[in-house]
Amino acid sequence: MFKVVRISILLFVLFFVAVSTWLTQARSTDWNNSLWVKVYPINGDNSATAAEYIQGLSVGDFEGIESFIEREAGRYANRISRPVRIELGQPVSAQPPALGDKPNALSVMLWSLKMRWWAGSVSDDQDRIEPDVRIFVRYHAPQEDIALENSVGLQKGMVGVVNGYASRRYRGANHVIIAHEFLHTLGATDKYDPIDGQPVDPDGLAEPDREPLYPQRYAEIMGGRIALAANDAVIPKSLKYAVIGPLTAREIKLSD
Repeated sequence: MFKVVRISILLFVLFFVAVSTWLTQARSTDWNNSLWVKVYPINGDNSATAAEYIQGLSVGDFEGIESFIEREAGRYANRISRPVRIELGQPVSAQPPALGDKPNALSVMLWSLKMRWWAGSVSDDQDRIEPDVRIFVRYHAPQEDIALENSVGLQKGMVGVVNGYASRRYRGANHVIIAHEFLHTLGATDKYDPIDGQPVDPDGLAEPDREPLYPQRYAEIMGGRIALAANDAVIPKSLKYAVIGPLTAREIKLSD
């Protein structure tokens, strides 16, 4: 009897978590109210450069992301004022859990659970009210000979981890990555080739009907890059050169 009760309680908890997650995800893309996105800076390489940059951050430094979402929502006839409201959280000292060099289905699932637990545990002290989406930005001192780790965005848990550079010069490019991972938390999928990073035609291109097709002038945000040729693409310098394409808009319920 005790075993049956224990299993029943566990199933109830799992059901409650599943329903709660579904309701949160559904509300996040009904676009009836502003989504509250909180950005938490992290010194990703423990450098003095990143520490100084983080100290100088203000919420106004992220206005470009708000403007981008509002602009693109307007293109799909959604007229809500400030569909996204960004708040700047206090710096977080703990680093997020690492995925590992050779991930498989099980390790990815366990890592996802660890990431969601970590996100809640490191932000609870400063979040009396839980934001809709948490984005942790790991800032690194700019070094041309060092490639940053991939950024991630999880729909389950609505949390993202972004790796960016601690420099005003890279602020626009950082915004592109933040917006990309934020849209992942709403259900948007990648639209680039995972092997070479090239945007996939047509959904990964901002102007799939352009004649001639290349070079493109803008990046589809989930394609991630401006396609200059069939085998060449660059990350846009800012969200001024990015758009939300039709498929991405449908995925995040901006359009039918």
